Amino acid sequence: MKKLLKSFFSQCARPEGTLGRLMLRFMNFGHAPLTNWGLSLVAFRPAMTILDIGCGGGATLKRLLKRSDGACVYGIDISEESVAKARQVNADMLNKRVFVCRGTAEKLPYDDEKFDLVTAVETVYFWPNLSHCLQEVGRVLKSGGRFVIMVEVVEGDSVWTDMVGGMTVYSPEQLKDFLDAAGFIHTELYRKKPSYATITGVKP
Repeated sequence: MKKLLKSFFSQCARPEGTLGRLMLRFMNFGHAPLTNWGLSLVAFRPAMTILDIGCGGGATLKRLLKRSDGACVYGIDISEESVAKARQVNADMLNKRVFVCRGTAEKLPYDDEKFDLVTAVETVYFWPNLSHCLQEVGRVLKSGGRFVIMVEVVEGDSVWTDMVGGMTVYSPEQLKDFLDAAGFIHTELYRKKPSYATITGVKP
């Protein structure tokens, strides 16, 4: 059983194949409470340009569209399965107001100062060279734009770190420190029981 669970949860980092498709369905459902709470902390306005990094199965893209009338929402993910699922979930708005591509947080394929808002739901654990990735986020944000990280708090010795390969655990306090070090201002840390955290920062 442990081996089967490990095979399934190893798909968190880069969903692939049948197990990956199951994981994406699980993510779309399981991340909803965290995402809806985290997004409730954001002051949305009409016609925003938004990027979701590590867009997974695309449910967050739909939620973002609903919060900003006339928004254009972009999603990027390292996994081909994720890109395909996100496109399917958002088929009605694909290439109209939703744009999904494959890529990494290390090298975002977008122009400088393109986005009003960047979100990351349960994905920063898997970003290599987090400090560099945060610089990339800052590059593509407009001045005054906001970055919002949403995570479920995981302890360093959690069973998840054994189950999920390539996962680096950060406390919410560490993530806030990373945002400060990357030059974000007005950084804030919010917590909600039992284990949700949202960390936000603004590009100067």
